[in-house]
Amino acid sequence: MRPDAHKGTPVDFGLDDEDLLSVPSSAPMPSARVADAPASSKRDGPPPSTPEPSTLPPPAAAPVVDLVGIGPLSLEDLVDRQALGEMAASFHKLFGLPIRIQSTGGATLAESGAELAEAPFTGALYQVFPIEYDGRTIGRSVLGPYLPEDAAAAPLAQAEATAQVDVDPCRAAEGPSRVARLRPERLGQIADHLRSVLDLILFSGHKSLLTSTMHVASIRESFRELSQKNAELQQAYERLKELDRLKSNFLATVSHELRTPLTSIMGYSEMLAEGIGGPLTGEQREFIETIRSKSEQLLGLIMSLLDLSKLESGTLIVHRSEVAVGPVLLEAASTIAPAAAKKGVELRIHAESDLPPVLGDSDRLRQVFINLVENAVKFTEAGGAVLLVARAVSDDTDDLPGLVLVAPLQQAVEIRVVDTGVGIPVGERLKVFDPFYQIDQSSTREHGGTGLGLSIVKRLVEAHSGTVRIEPNEPRGTVFVVKLPTVAGSPANSVAPPIFQ
Repeated sequence: MRPDAHKGTPVDFGLDDEDLLSVPSSAPMPSARVADAPASSKRDGPPPSTPEPSTLPPPAAAPVVDLVGIGPLSLEDLVDRQALGEMAASFHKLFGLPIRIQSTGGATLAESGAELAEAPFTGALYQVFPIEYDGRTIGRSVLGPYLPEDAAAAPLAQAEATAQVDVDPCRAAEGPSRVARLRPERLGQIADHLRSVLDLILFSGHKSLLTSTMHVASIRESFRELSQKNAELQQAYERLKELDRLKSNFLATVSHELRTPLTSIMGYSEMLAEGIGGPLTGEQREFIETIRSKSEQLLGLIMSLLDLSKLESGTLIVHRSEVAVGPVLLEAASTIAPAAAKKGVELRIHAESDLPPVLGDSDRLRQVFINLVENAVKFTEAGGAVLLVARAVSDDTDDLPGLVLVAPLQQAVEIRVVDTGVGIPVGERLKVFDPFYQIDQSSTREHGGTGLGLSIVKRLVEAHSGTVRIEPNEPRGTVFVVKLPTVAGSPANSVAPPIFQ
């Protein structure tokens, strides 16, 4: 809302000697005082009955706006000095009247026509009026020096003033001729125009100040909210980490406790199957075989839980040695071959004869490929095929920008497990490596399982400094690609859980 502090008729303050003394010492003023001039030259027309003082009243206390951080406004806060100086120069050029804008502390923020204000002659007049905004005085404007329109050509005290200040007489003679001569009505119009211009400048400056302050306050509040949300997320993350650790400990404890009685069940069922407890009928032997089969299935689940908890805690020990990939793939395929033949799925292996050895644990690598082949056979219909392809490759050096010419080629062995099954949707190809995640999570799903196999595969491959990813197999099926570094290409100091020995 624009203040209306400057509405009204301008007043010619007609400064007396006391008035000039109230102007701060930092403001340049004429050497000869206005009081030296005759009283008749100080005003054009009858003087007002009650002249207004030219001194500024003390600043009124304005309410502090705590919401946006703006306290009592000063003239320096609302104006740009360069723009204010350009306005003063334009004002002086337009009206020929020197102008000076000062703050309440006496600092000159803009002025034009200072050479006239310092001219050594007497009899000049000044118009001083306060600059008010929002009900407070925040500065003052000084117009002048100027002469009444009917003033004499040269004041009587000019020669004495010239001798006192020791200046050039030519310059002293030129002073009165350059000073503007104004009627009171014209001076009032100029002063009123200056008030209107200052009103617009102050209003625009206040608007810009409020806009920038509100913008800063908005950014500060957004930063505070983001910091608070970040702290809450960090707290939730730490809580989830703790819950995940407790979950892993619980799974490890429960799995260990389940394995002990399960071992006894399997041991006694084997003794019964061997006839130690007495002769068995055909139906009894069939029941015992069912017990043994389900016990082995349950044992596999328990061992998977134990492996997962050890991998997550970094306590699984991997014995590192040179491992030939071909025999490992053959053993994995031989393990799954009976199940594949029973389902009617063809299982083939194609491995290069001169594959370089990899550095790792043969038992853990066999576990990796057993899980992958078993998973491929599970999701492949009868009449389909599962193919294992192994070949030597050289890793690219895209991860080493600028070192392509000097970086040695990283040798690796790539194993592809290709099936013609139902395939994995694109949006699920990263999620299937999460523990306990299954694409079909309905209670009536066709394929069983716990969702731990691929999670264990990924962690074991990464423990061997390798990578595993999923590629599409058009028009259907899935391709799992495992890449393991060779002995020559393995990192010299591989420090990553699980622990290598």
